[in-house]
Amino acid sequence: MRRKLRSSVWALMGLLFALAVPACSMTETRELPEPRSGVVSDLAAFEAFIAQAPRPEAFREVYPDVMLILPGEVATREFRTDNSRFFADLDAEERIIGGSFQ
Repeated sequence: MRRKLRSSVWALMGLLFALAVPACSMTETRELPEPRSGVVSDLAAFEAFIAQAPRPEAFREVYPDVMLILPGEVATREFRTDNSRFFADLDAEERIIGGSFQ
């Protein structure tokens, strides 16, 4: 009986630890690059930023002059060639994981 209780306590502690570890990683803070005014001209730096899966707030902070269009938002479809409007793809945690300039 005592052995069974002890193993149950260890199993419960392991489960709590396994649940706590992802919660720690969700609170990590990422250092954002300096804000970049104007349209996107350095595509390599932009793609490196998007590879970090930023939240929309971080995107707007780093690229304040680029119009961010999220899924479900209504936007016109005029033709732009200056990388001033980015249609984002989001993951389940609402982080930007890709998209395209239009």
